[in-house]
Amino acid sequence: MKNINLSTTTSITTTYEGQFAGKYLAAALLSAPTLEQGGVTILPNITYKQVMQKVATGDIVANATCDFTPTSTITLTERVLTTEEFQVNLQLCKSDLAQSWQSAEMGYSSFKTLPKSFSDFLIAHVAAKVAAKIETTIWNGTNATAGEFAGFKTLMLADADVIDVSSPLTTTLDATTVIGEIGRTVDAIPAALYGNENLRIYVSQKIAKLYVRALGGFVSNVGSNGTNALGTQWYTNGSLSYDGIPIFMANGLGANNMVATTVDNLYFGCGLLNDNSLVKVIDMADIDGSQNVRVIMRYNGAVQYGIGSDVVLYGV
Repeated sequence: MKNINLSTTTSITTTYEGQFAGKYLAAALLSAPTLEQGGVTILPNITYKQVMQKVATGDIVANATCDFTPTSTITLTERVLTTEEFQVNLQLCKSDLAQSWQSAEMGYSSFKTLPKSFSDFLIAHVAAKVAAKIETTIWNGTNATAGEFAGFKTLMLADADVIDVSSPLTTTLDATTVIGEIGRTVDAIPAALYGNENLRIYVSQKIAKLYVRALGGFVSNVGSNGTNALGTQWYTNGSLSYDGIPIFMANGLGANNMVATTVDNLYFGCGLLNDNSLVKVIDMADIDGSQNVRVIMRYNGAVQYGIGSDVVLYGV
């Protein structure tokens, strides 16, 4: 088990451990942009492992005869998504909020309890931090780092079946070169995938910004007036594509990385409703007489992809 231990000082209300724990965990786990925007296939309620079978066949069509003659070969292999457990432990002091929070909401007795609205705020704050961590871990996580599972890039670099596209050694990735570099990634996409409606080009924030700037013009490979002759004002946070393939901005991807594959080839597994998932807010006043409050979150998660030969990784 890996720990994320945050020792701070700020504050929270009555003991919470309840019916909305699943919703808070859903907010934490599934609010990562890659998950929230449908960039990968989500496999919920995995206690520990999920086995994904892979079927490979040779040429299956033969000339017709009157007999039954088995053709081709079938090879069954598997990839395993193994979730890991994580936790967040926060301890906060209620007295730190006494001056900044309205005393009327906190009550007038010497044993003050924080209002429910702050409890919700604190859990939402923790959930947002967890979501941000999960977003980067999905793409760049390494098992050796506390609080992380092996991300897609780590898994792909270790797989000889993944199609690697190296970064150019003599070219800087900027607005003048980004269109060509995305093109190199597209050129490496297997013919069987090209045209698939689930195909995506996952790009980092940096590459997305450079692509938007390139299409705004004023660079050597795009007219000076840019897309629709609107110059740098052409983009209004809409969708992006390249050669008809949707571009998905994956905030957790490394700055100089791209991945091309289908949504249904990328998986995120978690245990939202199983026994490994927990959210608690505990007021310690009745337990040890202190003014401390503890926030506890436990969850599990991991990523895996299905077929390595259907993945293009740029930036090796």
